[in-house]
Amino acid sequence: MEKQWFVVHTYSGYENKVKTNLEKRLASMGMEDKIFRILVPEDEETEVKDGKKKVAMKKVFPGYVLAEMIMTDDSWYVVRNTPGVTGFVGSTGSGSKPTPLLPEEAETILKRMGMKETVIDFNFNVGDQVTVTDGSFEGREAVVQELDLDHQKAKVLIDLFGRETPVELDFKQIKHMD
Repeated sequence: MEKQWFVVHTYSGYENKVKTNLEKRLASMGMEDKIFRILVPEDEETEVKDGKKKVAMKKVFPGYVLAEMIMTDDSWYVVRNTPGVTGFVGSTGSGSKPTPLLPEEAETILKRMGMKETVIDFNFNVGDQVTVTDGSFEGREAVVQELDLDHQKAKVLIDLFGRETPVELDFKQIKHMD
């Protein structure tokens, strides 16, 4: 099963509340391995009122939230039963799984929001020596202990004060030692 983008229908005006509720539910129910990102597509809109420029965020699709997830019975249930959610777009009836967005549709929406699908090409394995390239441990050497391919994270051991300390980093924060 691979992660895909789905459109969730919400009560109008409840998009941000649904996003917050969903993020809390997936953490409390241990669904981080099935539900990844929840987005409320918004655009910056500049308006002039009383001679002053004001920048406001305007919802691109009022009443809808995007969810990046692996569709299973459990993940479907968690999203479907979140307060403020009325259903999925592309679902043909009660109990049926919805149709995901096409990859090009999702990419268009992400680009419009200034985001893009980032796929990191990594070339390391458990036990490899790496250098941290970004963050508070930049420049330190580490050993890869675990790889989380779904979330593109690596747990590495860094020597801090004479002790090996496990630290979780994004793939883009480490590289093979030269």
